[in-house]
Amino acid sequence: MTIGRQDSTSLMPYPKVRRMRFRFGEPEPMAHQFVRGDIPLTHLIAVLSGAFPPGEESFIRSVRKFSGQVTDPVLEKRVAGFIGQEAVHGQQHRRLNEQLIENGFPIVRLFTFAHGALRERGVIAIENAVPPEVHLAFTAAAEHYTATLAKRILSSQEIQDIPGDPEVWRLLNWHAYEELEHKSVAFDVFRTTGGTEVVRIGVMAGLYVLTIPLVSVGVFASILSDPRSWRPFKVARQTVRLARGPIVQGLLTEIRPYLRPGFHPDDIDTDGLLARWQRELFGADGELSDRIG
Repeated sequence: MTIGRQDSTSLMPYPKVRRMRFRFGEPEPMAHQFVRGDIPLTHLIAVLSGAFPPGEESFIRSVRKFSGQVTDPVLEKRVAGFIGQEAVHGQQHRRLNEQLIENGFPIVRLFTFAHGALRERGVIAIENAVPPEVHLAFTAAAEHYTATLAKRILSSQEIQDIPGDPEVWRLLNWHAYEELEHKSVAFDVFRTTGGTEVVRIGVMAGLYVLTIPLVSVGVFASILSDPRSWRPFKVARQTVRLARGPIVQGLLTEIRPYLRPGFHPDDIDTDGLLARWQRELFGADGELSDRIG
């Protein structure tokens, strides 16, 4: 059942903050090509993992700018859950990123900087140069991207069967699960605090055009920076396979409904998927039951 747009904040459950502790490189060292036999997908995950911590910190700042205007007590608790989940995501991806840098992914280092560093101050300066409504609209749009990818990851057995490092896969499944849990929080803050459809759709239109080209450039740069991965013919063949595979093919088509006036993230029903993965990840015999601190 689709939840009504105006009253969705009063019906949504609170995102649960789980203090995770993944064990990258334990007991066996992580292979350099941690997605076995797939160079572009290995580097795609590395680039995304590198970008997640600063991105999620920016998302948190965008929501906090409006937290004082949120008066609905349920939405206040959902915002607290969103911030907590995003903070833990950044923490665990930083731990993975340390391993990736050690394993020879230098581009990940570009996204790795301490709080207060020049690069972080530059990001914050850019955020402050745009209207807060636009910053929050960017977060809501980015959350739709991650929720769409999360839905694909958790609903596709073909993706789940991709051979790779088991601990990286556990991280990705947990991250995907929580992206679905909080997929509408930033959107609801945006709408509740007076965000307009013109801004919401305009920001997504820009992301819609730029995201895949920018990510593609990042992945190509990552491959070029890694001598062990530069196998031109193999990379070209595998890139075509990745573009035609279950992770990328048709992604923009699934993103497109966000551009429709009146759209709400909860128009896309993921309740059954969440229920299934809650059991698989956090049930009595859940795969991550021993990763929660």
